[in-house]
Amino acid sequence: MSFRYIGLSPATFAPLFGLDEEALQARGMRRMIADEKPGFPCRVTLEDAEPGERVLLLPFEHQPVHSPYRASGPIFVREGKHAAFDRVGAPPASLLTRIVSVRTYAEDGMMTDADVTPGEDIETVLARLFEDPKAAYAHVHYARRGCYAARVERAS
Repeated sequence: MSFRYIGLSPATFAPLFGLDEEALQARGMRRMIADEKPGFPCRVTLEDAEPGERVLLLPFEHQPVHSPYRASGPIFVREGKHAAFDRVGAPPASLLTRIVSVRTYAEDGMMTDADVTPGEDIETVLARLFEDPKAAYAHVHYARRGCYAARVERAS
């Protein structure tokens, strides 16, 4: 089974980069400068920001469903990136190099299963979780901080 890894749309975040610090803080957001790599994984490109690169740290509703599993949390987004990661095949390096939590959901937003794994084993875990025909999509989270990382679907 192959999988499609999907980053967030950059259009969602583009207007935020023009805001000043006060306007960002009023929205619960912060502009930061990446000071290490890895350490600032972008949820649009699914790559770690380079040291010195500007990013936004902001709250994001990644599971906007009408179920008990509705969820939001902090994410990093790199400034000036105009193309979302969307690829069938090998997982992006930002997922392979961290411990991840993989959660599968049915179409109605109810969780069907979950597991935690070293990133290099993500495809094995995804294959097992997607054996359940009710599993419509997966969310990958970085296990240590619990932050949303990416959406994964079965490749069609």
